[in-house]
Amino acid sequence: MLSRYFTVRQEVCEHEIVIQKSRFIAHIKRAETEIEAQEFIQGLKKKYWDASHNCSAYLIGENDLIQKASDDGEPSGTAGVPILEVLKKKNLKDTVVVITRYFGGIKLGAGGLIRAYGKATSEGLDHAGIVERRLVQIIHVTIDYTWLGKVEKELRESEYIIKEIHYLEKVEIEVYVDEGQVGAFHDWIIELTNGQAAIKNGETDYLEVLL
Repeated sequence: MLSRYFTVRQEVCEHEIVIQKSRFIAHIKRAETEIEAQEFIQGLKKKYWDASHNCSAYLIGENDLIQKASDDGEPSGTAGVPILEVLKKKNLKDTVVVITRYFGGIKLGAGGLIRAYGKATSEGLDHAGIVERRLVQIIHVTIDYTWLGKVEKELRESEYIIKEIHYLEKVEIEVYVDEGQVGAFHDWIIELTNGQAAIKNGETDYLEVLL
């Protein structure tokens, strides 16, 4: 698993621009499998069946092993590849983009099409929102209530992020800690509580931070 990588937010995004009277509608979604990406593309082709083109590209996998681009009737290399190149330049993973074009009557030429599809993708991604996904471990810290005020205050002022606090017989605080900082976090909590905290490593997960 990658320690961190960039992708788009979970919510499907649509963003439209107009260039030389042609409408370019960017549809953007996170997709973690090729099947998911293809279903998204086919669904939009059905929805926008009357469009001139529904061009697409996606990057999937930790090492971008799955890469596809489609010009959908535009001149070869003028649509799908420019979309894919924007995804690569932004270092995005697990992302699918479909650009729906309604032709406005003015031909853009090969260079114009490349710029148009690139611009539609870039602006669409800006509206979709980019997130950094960081691999973290959930650490469970159990303390007496007498330590709660101090520990919670120090945690909220630190780089660590509190996931949840459980008020039981004792207080259990779940904290997101980057994989490489688990040892340092243990030492910090032990020093902070004079060794009075019980610390248990939990499961690993990805924490998303909107950029």
